[in-house]
Amino acid sequence: MELQTTIYLFVGLSFALYLGIAYWARAGSTSEFYVAGGGVHPITNGMATAADWMSAASFISMAGLISNMGYGGSVFLMGWTGGFVLLAMLLAPYLRKFGKFTVPEFIGDRFYSPTARNVAVLCLLIISLTYIIGQMTGVGVTFARFLGVSSAQGIYIGMAIVFMYAVFGGMKGITYTQVAQYIVLIAAYLVPAFFISLNLTGNFLPQLGLGSDMSGTDVSLLTKLDQVVTDLGFGQYTTTSAGSTLNMFFYTVSLMIGTAGLPHVIVRFFTVPKVADARSTAGWALIFIALLYTTAPAVGAMAKLNLHGTVNSAVGLVNSAEGGIGVNADAVKANADLYATESSLQYEQRPEWMKRWEKTGLLKWEDKNADGRIQYYNDATKNEVAKGKAQAAGWKGNELTVNADIIVLANPEIALLPNWVIALVAAGGLAAALSTAAGLLLAISSAVSHDLIKGAIKPDISEKGELMAGKIAMAVAIFVAGWLGLNPPGFAAGTVALAFGIAASTIFPALMMGIFSRTVTDKGAIAGMLAGLAVVLFYVFAHKGIFFIKGTDFVHMVGGVNGFFTITPEAFGTVGAIVNFVVAYLVSKVSTPVPKHIVELVESVRVPKGAGTATGH
Repeated sequence: MELQTTIYLFVGLSFALYLGIAYWARAGSTSEFYVAGGGVHPITNGMATAADWMSAASFISMAGLISNMGYGGSVFLMGWTGGFVLLAMLLAPYLRKFGKFTVPEFIGDRFYSPTARNVAVLCLLIISLTYIIGQMTGVGVTFARFLGVSSAQGIYIGMAIVFMYAVFGGMKGITYTQVAQYIVLIAAYLVPAFFISLNLTGNFLPQLGLGSDMSGTDVSLLTKLDQVVTDLGFGQYTTTSAGSTLNMFFYTVSLMIGTAGLPHVIVRFFTVPKVADARSTAGWALIFIALLYTTAPAVGAMAKLNLHGTVNSAVGLVNSAEGGIGVNADAVKANADLYATESSLQYEQRPEWMKRWEKTGLLKWEDKNADGRIQYYNDATKNEVAKGKAQAAGWKGNELTVNADIIVLANPEIALLPNWVIALVAAGGLAAALSTAAGLLLAISSAVSHDLIKGAIKPDISEKGELMAGKIAMAVAIFVAGWLGLNPPGFAAGTVALAFGIAASTIFPALMMGIFSRTVTDKGAIAGMLAGLAVVLFYVFAHKGIFFIKGTDFVHMVGGVNGFFTITPEAFGTVGAIVNFVVAYLVSKVSTPVPKHIVELVESVRVPKGAGTATGH
């Protein structure tokens, strides 16, 4: 079957499945809309949580980041998975014991303050809206490449699909739809990895293939990759770190506590019947997530090697007779000259996948030395040997620009895998983006309808009225998310990191202090959240510009680029969390002590057993 037809078939069937499940599991009450009725099985919930969590950033971007960063990309693996360990140990069972619908509701009740609840709502909306931009952009990119439509048309289609199954299904519909989406996205991630690992190393499992020798040689895959990238002026793949050691530590911690503080993930723990199920959900989610996250390093490394092998024959990869890219053992052992004229691929002989991705603008070629061949190397390298070889070969600069976000989506095409595998990856990329977008939209909807309208504006609203308000809020949120995706503010690379930084510096400390401290007061919690939010935004805006507007940065005020102990803006959530904790405790020391009934509430929440059904009252 022709490739485009196969893609239409796979994507169409997956969408039909999602909409069918949403119709079957549509919500009829606020309990079903917010927490799926509170009766979801832990394994089912774990799978839905994994889909909710593994967004376009995980499916589309993470392997690309690892492919570009090498060892330094491990901060994402450690941070994002480590966050679920924190959730399971420190938050999930206690929040489930509390038994309400939303994170702001817990903060408002624990800190006995409508203001604290409203500040939490503000933080939640900022986190969710910044996070969702990447999801809608991912939907647009995936549709643009695989369905032959514009990025804008892709976003419109994505908005319509999410509208149909999220607005009418609520948490109940989203939960069971996300189970289906998890199955689609994990299959789409693992199947190409199995093929590619088998082709390159003879080992079926990519986790083992990453550490294996290349087929027919005694040269390990990582050794060969290190040799190729360093010869071409890139950093050594297996040692390059994400900045200083301190920055790498702070970056990892920020991602961990940011994960544990994401409202759309936390709310999933309100959907299970018992406290023990909340902890079990986190464990199952970690297992389901690990299937993708332990595969990502292999996907990143193998995709990088395949890409270099495609444009440079000296790497030693060839088109195998069985289909796909295989290994030329003699060429791998020979370490042929990567700078030889005949090694560089002639542009006119480029494979079809390059032609397809060039149309999206995410892969570009510029013939800087007018030889009609593709030179792909690091022209900004400080490696004098590599610079000398490039000059001697007549190379005038890097000619191939590859957006990191295409690594996973293009991976089966680069590896020349069958059409059905390419179509499966298209369906998987859309499933990843749509599942997280739905979870974020529900978090926004519940914050507006339950925490603002019912909690602050109209406490006597009927259940039917609240349900309608929730659906209207979600519909509005979908249009806002679509507009942001259509008109991104030019900071797509920083939005996810900013979302994690805000969650790490606001929601996570407030929840931790709310559960484990009997002395933090309402004023302390409010001051802490606002201080954490302000510190992170100040440092990020100093580097990126006020509200990311170009030309408004003031990096000199923070000591220059990464001026605070070499910490990057993306890692600054850890600093914001520290500020939050310190300010909250200092303000609590000088404010009116916590009322006795709140102390008793904290004591009861900290005994994680005996919780009833989650309620809205």
